[in-house]
Amino acid sequence: MPNRVAVLSDIHGVLPALEAVLAEPDVAAADRLVLTGDITAGPQPVEVLDLLAGLGDRVVWISGNADRELVEYRRGQRDTLPDPIAPWAAGRLREDQLDLLASLPRSRSLSVNGLGEVLFCHATPRDDEEVVLVDSRLDRWKEVLSGLAPDLRTVVLGHTHMPFVRLVFGRLVVNPGSVGMPYGRTGAHWALLGPGVELRTTRFDLDAAAARLARDSSYPGIAEWADYFLHARATDADALAAFGPRDGRHDHP
Repeated sequence: MPNRVAVLSDIHGVLPALEAVLAEPDVAAADRLVLTGDITAGPQPVEVLDLLAGLGDRVVWISGNADRELVEYRRGQRDTLPDPIAPWAAGRLREDQLDLLASLPRSRSLSVNGLGEVLFCHATPRDDEEVVLVDSRLDRWKEVLSGLAPDLRTVVLGHTHMPFVRLVFGRLVVNPGSVGMPYGRTGAHWALLGPGVELRTTRFDLDAAAARLARDSSYPGIAEWADYFLHARATDADALAAFGPRDGRHDHP
């Protein structure tokens, strides 16, 4: 049973942000690194996958909707992708990287010291695109967490790029936020589990990272992309307003 687990979610192909988190002493010392999806859809997909693959068995991989979509796009199972950078990122990946992404599970569970059995997934335990937010109504949480074993007391998910911890019917739900595309505030966001839950933020030189992305990524809109996402131009209020309709709240006044 691992004593300490670092959770990295929604890296989105941003190598400088990932490197900054991996350099954290608590991440370097963690027994496991759990990736809760959306690993590659961004400006440096090949480099991010190669770095993570080089870390070996410490890494626990989970697929996100964006990872699945890149594979589907490259393999002719879909013609379009919702994220403008995603078709470009899909085109960069090697065949072995596509095979890796295609093989990833939608969820994994680990026993973590102090927390017991913890379920890790991307969006919700049953779906990789569903939206749940810190202020989603309890009926919505009950719906998306239905079917989980009663003794499973902690669920860790990502997808919405905003960190939170909340209690739902006695279960602790943790979103570490996003490493590479934060909403609301700058920095690379991640979580440390065991024996409790800590939300962490790693600060790094945003201007230097943007300059590096502009130099090293061939994505045509890289300067604008880096400025918008590294500097978290989307506020948490913006993101909640955009995501809110997708959790069904408007169907239940």
